[in-house]
Amino acid sequence: ITGTNGKTTTTALLGEIMKEAGKDTFVVGNIGNPYTDIALETKSDSVIVAEMSSFQLETVHTFRPKVSAILNITPDHLNRHHTMEAYIEAKEKIAGNQTKTDFCILNYEDEVTRKFREKIEAEVLFFSSQRKLKRGVYLENGSIVFDLGEKIQLCHVEELQLLGIHNYENVMAAAAMAFSYGIPIESIQKTVKKFKGVEHRIEFVAEKNGVAYYNDSKGTNPDAAIKGISAMTKPTILLGGGYDKKSTYDEWIDAFHGKVRYLIVMGATAQAIADTAKKHGFHNVIFAETFEEAMDIAREKARPGDAVLLSPACASWGMFKNYEVRGKVFKEIVRKFKG
Repeated sequence: ITGTNGKTTTTALLGEIMKEAGKDTFVVGNIGNPYTDIALETKSDSVIVAEMSSFQLETVHTFRPKVSAILNITPDHLNRHHTMEAYIEAKEKIAGNQTKTDFCILNYEDEVTRKFREKIEAEVLFFSSQRKLKRGVYLENGSIVFDLGEKIQLCHVEELQLLGIHNYENVMAAAAMAFSYGIPIESIQKTVKKFKGVEHRIEFVAEKNGVAYYNDSKGTNPDAAIKGISAMTKPTILLGGGYDKKSTYDEWIDAFHGKVRYLIVMGATAQAIADTAKKHGFHNVIFAETFEEAMDIAREKARPGDAVLLSPACASWGMFKNYEVRGKVFKEIVRKFKG
């Protein structure tokens, strides 16, 4: 599984689906478990569910998954890849060695992945959150539907414990991968309905004094952070900023749609984000020197009925070792708040 956003959630869910179906399953890769740690434990019938980053894929030679997926491609890591073309090329290597007996799951609503169908030998199965497909997995009237000659309803989104369109896409991708591998629909249905998501991705932490706190530390680029704010249903105090990956923030600011009451910025990108917000007519921006100061400001500005969302649109480096540490610190501070 690769893509700019949604990899970890999709990988974790697919791993659970495979385990529920009785497969000897290992979940590895960019999710935090190196393949090399478990290689000697695997058997010929083991299932390996691997989250693959562009960094890992750019050097593969013989890697050939039975089922691959590219969830989406938006600008990220351009400080390493330098051009979108190079970044896309790295992602597309996931299916480079696949043949007609393999499967590739692609997002129909992403222009890059839709066109990728023409380049590969693997059998392609599309998923879509925006339209009914002649063949594929799609969202229709709030239900996730498989249509592969015969329509089968996987579930209604209200039966899921995940929030947001992006998560419905992750469910569609994981379900399509499992189905392509031969897992029965009934087994997939059972798992997707009870899956609670992954830590640091729009994770509800606590309610304090009528304010709901959400940890979306894994929102390490603008597109991921757009999904974070899109999932909010309350007036929101938003914490952003961090390491500079040379991203642009225009679309993120535009996605606020009147939901964001205050934007608290910190880290190397604070000024760039503030400048972009001002350019787009958003002026409720507050600078914080430290993460702890940002949390104090958020608590002070939040009113009962609000949400406080950590969804930084930036990597954590320079302030934290990684996004996991950033998210854990956020949760620790929240839990110490009175209320």
